[in-house]
Amino acid sequence: MNAGGAAESFSVQERKQRERADRERLIVATARELAEHHGWDAVTTRRLAERIEYSQPVLYSHFRGKREIIGAVAFEGAAEMASAVRAAAAAADGPRARVTALAHAYLGFAERNPAVHDAMFQLDGGLAFAHEDTPEPLKDAFAALLESIGEGAGGGIHPALFTEVFWAALQGLATLTRAGRLPPQDAERRVELLVG
Repeated sequence: MNAGGAAESFSVQERKQRERADRERLIVATARELAEHHGWDAVTTRRLAERIEYSQPVLYSHFRGKREIIGAVAFEGAAEMASAVRAAAAAADGPRARVTALAHAYLGFAERNPAVHDAMFQLDGGLAFAHEDTPEPLKDAFAALLESIGEGAGGGIHPALFTEVFWAALQGLATLTRAGRLPPQDAERRVELLVG
């Protein structure tokens, strides 16, 4: 094979990889859209295949099923949440203001993206949290919290443990608020108490 043929072969391979990545993004975006508008029960491989105008075998060549799709949505959501939390904390002045901004960003993300939030924390997307094999997007989402919250640990408390407890309380607020279990008029006061 001549050099031109090798370059042509390489460009065909690159194009196929780009097309594959584009299809995966389309599948994840479509699943996310369906879930946000109709709930996760509406996300089926058949419905996804119809929406993206590919056959179910093509869909299965990217994901083994709904569980992996949920996991992909969770990864995407974790990256978005980490970005939102970091941006909010960076824009605030002082440790308390950073944690308050982080809390609002976290709760706002959960409110604006309920299906993504469910994919991250409620549904089985095959995700391993708090393990050595925890995927990087999930580790980075926790790191985004640790960066601002961990500095508040005192009295010999490990910053990661302190962050986990704060995160658990924040996640509880997000879950209970979304479920309508907490009176909305006290939302700001809850954040103040948690940050305090």
